[in-house]
Amino acid sequence: MIVIPAIDLHEGQVVRLRKGVFEDVTFYGKDPSYIAKSFVDAGAERIHVVDLDGSLRGKGVNTAAIGSICSSVNVEVELGGGIRSEEDVLRAFDTGVTHVILGTMVVKQPVEARKIIEGFPGRVGIGIDAQDGMVAVHGWKEITDVTAVSVAKEYEDCNPAFIVYTDINRDGMLTGPNIEVTEALVDMVHTPVVASGGVGSLEDILALLKVDGLMGVITGKAIYEGRINLKEAFDKTKIL
Repeated sequence: MIVIPAIDLHEGQVVRLRKGVFEDVTFYGKDPSYIAKSFVDAGAERIHVVDLDGSLRGKGVNTAAIGSICSSVNVEVELGGGIRSEEDVLRAFDTGVTHVILGTMVVKQPVEARKIIEGFPGRVGIGIDAQDGMVAVHGWKEITDVTAVSVAKEYEDCNPAFIVYTDINRDGMLTGPNIEVTEALVDMVHTPVVASGGVGSLEDILALLKVDGLMGVITGKAIYEGRINLKEAFDKTKIL
């Protein structure tokens, strides 16, 4: 299982939201590339980036910040937020992003989403953000009547690179990940799953390590708040 540090971007700065609420935002830095380099120095092999403004507006917003991250590190960078078309995907790749994550598209534009996943083998993941098991879209402003499991199963035949499963109720709360739901999803699908939301300590990461078949875990706020030493997290997961 790999540990993937996260950089969430709002107006070009590094932030974290609580449960995705833009009015409940904490700013952690004005230089995303500096933070990205600090993650790599600690041993990161992949960085998770979210264009929060893009997720609301339906188009890339923090392009300059994303470009600065990609040009400052030599590791994989995955990007989600505001990707709604093949043109958006190509633009992200041109910026230096190695993987893109489709979120709203997989629910609202399934035909186009399938085309993109199949057109860029191994480079496109899907983001399933759920509140009480139901998928949220458009920057988590709309809760659909579609279940997380049904979305995951619907796209299995397209062979997405991975699924990022986020429990909205826990995101940014540092209350611990939803291990039971994550484990159930891993058991139900063949697509590799990455857990996101709620990680607040190294113990949370080690608990997720016990989920057989889990590809990785994303953590952000716990790093910025000093609750997780990233180098220690990398060392522990590699040893175990």
